[in-house]
Amino acid sequence: MRGTVIRVGGLTKQFVKDGVGILALRDFDLEIAQGSFVTVLGRSGCGKSTMLNLLAGLTTPTSGQVLYRGEPVSGPRTEMGYLTQSDTLMPWRDVRRNVELPLEIGGVPAGRRRERAAELIRRVGLEGFERHYPRELSGGMRRRVSLARMLAGGPETLLMDEPFGALDAQLRGDLQAELLRLWADSGQTVVFVTHDIEEALLLGDRVVVLGPIGRIVLDRPIDLPRPRDADELRVDPGFFALHRELTTALREGAQ
Repeated sequence: MRGTVIRVGGLTKQFVKDGVGILALRDFDLEIAQGSFVTVLGRSGCGKSTMLNLLAGLTTPTSGQVLYRGEPVSGPRTEMGYLTQSDTLMPWRDVRRNVELPLEIGGVPAGRRRERAAELIRRVGLEGFERHYPRELSGGMRRRVSLARMLAGGPETLLMDEPFGALDAQLRGDLQAELLRLWADSGQTVVFVTHDIEEALLLGDRVVVLGPIGRIVLDRPIDLPRPRDADELRVDPGFFALHRELTTALREGAQ
């Protein structure tokens, strides 16, 4: 039985704009088991990114709380890595030095930083590009650097906010496969936000479907066998049934 690593209770977030309160999330409850890969699926504006920012400790809830291994989350934690939708690479640092950044902040000696960065650059398939700057890389390569940088700090939980959404289908598929390969047998926990049903099913062993302001419409395990290949999955009868169920949940959640 895997223990709970993240526990969310009664989470509500309200923003104020021009003197008017805007409710982004209301009474949201969620538990995430250690080592699981949970995909959070929902349409734009349902509160997915707000929820992830609260889990990461980047924003403060209006009410409710987030617990990480039983401790309240009051700010960013080194145990959690966060990969955002947009590139946040340092343009003045080459690939190696971008990947080294979390280690540098953590005070890791230069020699060990270089060794760890080289290992991660190899794992994400960017050997030979260590001295390239972000402006010299394609969008997919920048995503790989961002992934390597997130992993460099050794987080036990990965929070990912539609990290491959801006890429073309081929690149997205390549990086989905890369992520699954890196996650397999790592023991890491992943919370992956997406609006794409196929992506949610390909990656997750559990899918949580959100409606407006974070209302959970469906929360179900995904029992498709691993390892998963996107092309094979598309002709799997179990995949069709799950795709139909999630499509229905999204449609009901929008009403």
